[in-house]
Amino acid sequence: MRILDQGGVKLIIGEPSNRSVFMVAGESKSKDQYICYPEHHCTCYSFFYETVNKAEQLCCKHQLAARMADAHKLYKEEKVSDEQLALLLFQH
Repeated sequence: MRILDQGGVKLIIGEPSNRSVFMVAGESKSKDQYICYPEHHCTCYSFFYETVNKAEQLCCKHQLAARMADAHKLYKEEKVSDEQLALLLFQH
């Protein structure tokens, strides 16, 4: 909820394909941002360590934030070119 309250969820939409991905802010002071597919994947350390590796959680907090933001339309929307979206995905 803190991530949502701080406006930390952004939906990045590529044009003209309309492909999209969530960018979710971390809570640390480093201002990390994570690529997040709410149902399947997040680029944060917790997702890989606690969800994939140890199977201790069903998802990470960034996925939960993205799911809630999507359900309640509480995200900022940003449109970029498909090329910019590809670069963003490549960098993360």
